[in-house]
Amino acid sequence: MTEKKIQGRDFDIDDIAVNPTQRTSLGELACSRRRFVTGSMAACLAPGAGPFLLLACSSQPAGMFTDALRPEIGFAPVPVALGDKVDEVTVPQGYTARPFFSWGDKVVNGAVDWRSDASNSAAEQELQAGQNNDGMHFFPFPDAPNEHGLLVVNHEYINDTLHTNGPTISENEQGHKQRPMEEVLKEQAAHGVSVIEIKKDDAGQWQKVYPSRFNRRLTANTVMDISGPAAGTTAMKTLQDDTGRRVLGTLNNCAMGVTPWGTYLICEENWKNYFVNRDQQDWQNRPAHKRYGIASGASSHYNYWESVDERFDATPKAEQKHSGYVNEPNRFGWVVEFDPFDPESRPVKRTALGRLVREGCTCVLADDGTMAFYSGDDTRGEYVYKFVPEGKFRADAPAANRDLLDKGTAYVAVYHADGTGEWRALVQGENGLTAENGFTTQADVLINLRGAADVVGATPMDRPEWVAVHPQTTDGYVTLTNNYKRGVDPDQPLNAANPRADNDHGQILRWREFDQNPAAKKFHWELFLLAGPVLQTQPKPGEFAALEGDRFSCPDGLWFDGDGRLWIATDYDELEPEYAGQGTNQLLCADPVTREVKRFMTGPVGAEITGLTGTPDGKTLWFNVQHPGLSYPASDGVTRPRSTTVVVTKDDGGVIGT
Repeated sequence: MTEKKIQGRDFDIDDIAVNPTQRTSLGELACSRRRFVTGSMAACLAPGAGPFLLLACSSQPAGMFTDALRPEIGFAPVPVALGDKVDEVTVPQGYTARPFFSWGDKVVNGAVDWRSDASNSAAEQELQAGQNNDGMHFFPFPDAPNEHGLLVVNHEYINDTLHTNGPTISENEQGHKQRPMEEVLKEQAAHGVSVIEIKKDDAGQWQKVYPSRFNRRLTANTVMDISGPAAGTTAMKTLQDDTGRRVLGTLNNCAMGVTPWGTYLICEENWKNYFVNRDQQDWQNRPAHKRYGIASGASSHYNYWESVDERFDATPKAEQKHSGYVNEPNRFGWVVEFDPFDPESRPVKRTALGRLVREGCTCVLADDGTMAFYSGDDTRGEYVYKFVPEGKFRADAPAANRDLLDKGTAYVAVYHADGTGEWRALVQGENGLTAENGFTTQADVLINLRGAADVVGATPMDRPEWVAVHPQTTDGYVTLTNNYKRGVDPDQPLNAANPRADNDHGQILRWREFDQNPAAKKFHWELFLLAGPVLQTQPKPGEFAALEGDRFSCPDGLWFDGDGRLWIATDYDELEPEYAGQGTNQLLCADPVTREVKRFMTGPVGAEITGLTGTPDGKTLWFNVQHPGLSYPASDGVTRPRSTTVVVTKDDGGVIGT
């Protein structure tokens, strides 16, 4: 969401760096040369289970990252889509893409049709698909896993198009932004998650099932439980909730995760922009506000809901119990778990994983039931995390898995220059996380997980976003979208994992845990690729290797299909000069062994491509076209644009990507 210009260039309010401890984190460790044993671990619920690389370390075991089976990538790449009038999705010859699920579509039984003038009420929006489809997952029914299932889709945020004539914003006598209650309620209803039942018809075409007992909407006002170490603590209590165990809603749901026991993990990303604390001194002294970038001025950064919904005004009020809603921001930024097959189940915010501006929560599962959940904290200069549950997954005991995410250890990544890395535990009393440093309890650590990661010396990264896990090798991959302050701002120096100054284009990093054990404390890593245009200077021998493939910038969404193809979705402003010639945002497919990249799809102008999922047999792919700039999916140049889930099939009925 581009808000304003800084020094002549666009920037996203979501990406303002707030990390005060930008370390280089280049301490050397003796690099282990242990060979990794071949394991049979698999990524949790995997369906079916730039052209340059920086070689960051010469001490890795030979062939470590090339021991996977090569996936077939057989399609002819599509060209870039240039121009400011592009309003279509283009896929390779032999494939068909069609709009499938758009903002305003009916979800909950009793919903009315979407109206193209956006005149639907807040109450009507609660029963319809929200805006800006993002992370999603296909949950198959066991009796027909490739023909019938539930599609769960995040709705990240809203656009001005939600209202007939855009939002109504005024200013009161105190200089605070003012909004109408009905508009705010509609915006809150357009956030959250949709669950829809989908099924193939007799002609083999995917259709939405409506009405369906499974269909469900979660919004910014859905009642949710709070569990884990932070639940019930004073820092989680508000005027509305004296228990600290119940909260209304989920916000800014970007990427996601799934568990081996079949639940969906909502990840709350830029929730910070919805709150304001106008007490400058309190804001300054409250790490859970300042460290996360909550607004400290007259109004919040986004939507100004606080003008009519007091729980978004986090300014302390001494005359009210628990100072009013000063703790309300502490109740967002969590992983939220719910069962899509149980429409009566109450979502639960699992505080043991810690509070972040969390992009996703990707699981890897070992044969013995050991798990790890990986996440990026999507802001420039933030970190990569993992969570290892205390218990193990048991396929034979579903009840024993229900609360596995309430106990475990959160870790943050440190990348060393020799190509090794370590996971440093974020546990009260360890690694400097003591009362003297502001961490009296484990709840203190989890509520301010960013601050805890600062203390233990985590490596600041170039906007860590989606994490994907290879279904065969269990190697982890993370997109680092961009950071034009890297190496330019003295507070953001270069480091081994983020080696490019003025980084407009981003990179993808990958790692392998020691012994391929999800609970390992150490790992090997390398840069998989540096995105962007061809470098203008001759690289030094051994530092860079040229790749065959299509160029792209700003990798964001990341997903492995069951055969090991790595799908990469991009998010950049194609009209900015630094992205000239790259066309609209894209979906690409990469071979993790050869690093060859092919462009599979181009989208409408102004749209981010995101949210990838597919069927177990690999013959259906879904992705999302978020915030299109023209009239997509109507493509008539007039109709109000709608964020849309697109379904892709191969005309011969084959596997996508072959």
